[in-house]
Parts: sequence; C-alpha cells; structure tokens
Amino acid sequence: MKDIQKIKQRFGIIGNYIGLDRAIDIAVQVATTDLSVLISGESGTGKEVFPQIIHQYGARKHRQYIAINCGAIPEGTIDSELFGHEKGAFTGASDSRKGYFEVANGGTIFLDEVSELPSATQVRLLRVLETGEFIRVGSSKVQKTNVRVIAATNIDVTYATKEGKFREDLFYRLNTVPIFIPSLRERGEDIYLLFRKFAYDFAETYRMPAVSLIEEARHILLNYSWPGNIRQLKNVTEQISVIEKNREISVETLRSYMPDYQSVKLPAIIQRENQKPFSSEREILYKILFDMKNDMNDLKKLVVDVLQKGVDQVDVSESNAQLIHKLYQSIDSTVVKEPAKTIEVQPDRSEIQDTEEIVEESLSLMDKEIELIGKALDKHHGKRKYAAEELGISERTLYRKIKEHDIN
Repeated sequence: MKDIQKIKQRFGIIGNYIGLDRAIDIAVQVATTDLSVLISGESGTGKEVFPQIIHQYGARKHRQYIAINCGAIPEGTIDSELFGHEKGAFTGASDSRKGYFEVANGGTIFLDEVSELPSATQVRLLRVLETGEFIRVGSSKVQKTNVRVIAATNIDVTYATKEGKFREDLFYRLNTVPIFIPSLRERGEDIYLLFRKFAYDFAETYRMPAVSLIEEARHILLNYSWPGNIRQLKNVTEQISVIEKNREISVETLRSYMPDYQSVKLPAIIQRENQKPFSSEREILYKILFDMKNDMNDLKKLVVDVLQKGVDQVDVSESNAQLIHKLYQSIDSTVVKEPAKTIEVQPDRSEIQDTEEIVEESLSLMDKEIELIGKALDKHHGKRKYAAEELGISERTLYRKIKEHDIN
C-alpha cells in the first residue's frame, strides 16, 4: 500500500478507489516483464498515465518512450509514421525517414486509441509483435526492432473484433495483460478529492483564492454521471475558478455548469454482446415483419393441432381464442387436407363454433384472371373504362379478355 501511495505522488494520481489501486498494482507487477499490455477504459479516465508507470518501473526506463495517438494520424501516413519510409516511396518523400518503431528500439511505444488503426497497419503491427520485424514503406529490406508495445482503447475491442473492425489475432496479442481503468462516476469520494486538487491548482495558476463547495453542492458533484470523466471535471473546475466571483459555490451555480444534471441516476441502456444495433429504419421494419410472420405461423400451427387432435388435447390460451377462429378460415388447404370439422374453443366457458367448410382454392392463372375481371366489373357496375383502370390494363385489352373468356 505504501508503494502505491508513492506511485500516486510521483505521477500525480489522486484517489483511493479500490479499482484504481488495483490497476496501479497490475501496472507495477507487469513493468518488470516485456509482456504486451492493453489498457481499456472510457475517454478521459487518465489511461495515458499507466504506460508511463510501466515504462519507469521497468528495465527500459533509461531508453526511449514514445506516445502515439493513432486516431490523430491520417490513414495515408500512419504506416510511414510507425515504420518509416524510403526516399521516393510516395509523393513528397524527398528523403528516407525512420519510423517510431525504429527510433524507439530498446524502449517503449504507447499506442493510444489503437482501435483506430487501419486494417493494413494492424497486419504490420501484428508482425512486429510476433517477430520483431518490420519493413519501411517503399522498401523490401526486413529490419529488426526490440520495442515494448503498450496499447490503450476507449471502446469494447471484443465487440469490435466480432464486427470485423479489429483483428482478433492482434487483439489477443496486445491483450496479454489487460488493465481496466474505472470511470469517474464509479470512484465516489475521489470525485471531490480531484475537484479540490484542481481548484487549488487553478487558484495558484490564476493567483486567486480557491473555490469551495457548500454541502448540498458537494452532493450534486458526487451524484453527477461525469460522461467526460476526469477531463470534464477538470474543465468544469477551471471554468468555475475563472468565472465565478463568489468563491463559495452554491447548488444553483454548480448546476449551471452541468446542464444535463439529473438528481436521480437513471439506469443506462447496455448493448448486449450478441445484440447488433439497427443501422436503418428499414432493418427495424424487416425485424417487425419477420416477428409478425413467426407469430402467424405459430398460430396457424396451433389451429392445425386443434383440428387434428381436438380442442381438449391442445393448450389454447384465452387471448388466442378469437385469433384461432379468424385464422381457421384462412388456413391453406395444402397444409390441412381434411373434410370440414367443427372446432369448439371454450375460454372462460364461452363457446365459439365454426362449421365453415374448407374449399380447396384454384391456383389456375386463367381462373384468377376471370375472377379479378369479374370483381372489377362488379365494383364499377359494368363500366369497362373504370374497371380497366382498376386492373391496370387498357380498355381495349379488357374488352379482348372479356370476349376471350366469355365473361357476362
């Protein structure tokens, strides 16, 4: 515990949350090895401090340490930045250049937001991790490097691998030792400790008295969700320190810097691992239609069981009783090929009887054509012009069809 407190003082880490102490302990233990480390946690939780702990407490502390934000480098130049390039490798490459993996040979490279790496760069990185080999852009010469790789991400990489956005083999190679950094909302009283630290720092920077919170405002500070984590808390503290003339901050003042504050923490919607989000309204509509189709098929099967086994031998719920009565009339004769039967369903002792005979439906196109023409003529009282418009054909074609099929 004393060692952890020394580490906190050295790297400016504030807080006593057990999850934070656990992350520091893992970082110190893994520092003496050359294992790859993947640091995960929400944006703004302070993930960039832990690679420095690992580097400073390891055997490479006297060698180069390079931190790279993968999301800040354009996709077209990321390979050149990491692995270097030869003269003339691409437009603008007037000289050869060493990449970070060559410069940091013997030291440590921290790849922040590693999930932002393009697929081709992920393949190159995997080769470095497995064999220590890389090739400059525009070269065919294989070079060696001895670099320890520490990566960080603020997304669920497991889900990204299932979606095909991140290589699974690279994930397992980086995730040899995982370190999770807890969010600020989980750390309880650490929030107030951080606020006080930032308040005193800004008071010294701007040469003014430090701000403080009344008891009710402190309660609000601890119950806020802090979606931006430590970065957001520091930003809010700096705004209050500079803008507010009154050094004692009230509830109303603090809330004005938290427009989305809610007095009651609402449960968050969690995306299940096997649950894919809908990308469009069309997919939602398809899902609804498929569910309706499955429900209709289930009800039809239920009616078939009632017809074949009898209502006494089939479990029929009260809510399905009326639906069975309606669906029974529309069951395809190809599924049920039995003579007419009487179905009796008795939910709540109320009796429903149906003695309608199922007549096999003709599938002949000619018969369907005659039937549709007859219905159109009946609907428009024999007026061929309107009947033809209803059927979507010309009046001359309708006249020919009437004559061909001898329709009265």
